Amino acid sequence: MAIILPDDIITGLLHERKPLPSDYKTKIHLKPRRGHKEQELNLKGADGNEFRIILRQSDFNTLDFSVILAYILPNSNQLFRLRRYNGKSHEHTNKIENEKFYGFHIHQATARYQELGKEEDSYAIPTDHFTEYQGAIQ
Repeated sequence: MAIILPDDIITGLLHERKPLPSDYKTKIHLKPRRGHKEQELNLKGADGNEFRIILRQSDFNTLDFSVILAYILPNSNQLFRLRRYNGKSHEHTNKIENEKFYGFHIHQATARYQELGKEEDSYAIPTDHFTEYQGAIQ
């Protein structure tokens, strides 16, 4: 990604209220893709920023899913992944900290990973706050 967002901007975007439509659950119909199902939902933040939620679920493994909260960069079609809630389907390594773990985890955008040329949301923490993709949406 060409643009690097500093941590204070990332924090502000995360704290911005992003109201879901009251009928958002009826709008979620995962569409078949190659090897998985996927759905996107665009949201307007309270401060006018635009966001997208991307839901992905493997066709083969119920524990293999992602729920992504992305910021739509202004005047662009580029997405900046603020958070990514992943299932328990693979081992994750935080390369800077040299930490490895296996389980449900939440990826977080950080300036330090961007500055090293890594994906913005490369850093992750283990979690027990969800066990399936519907729970990760909450």
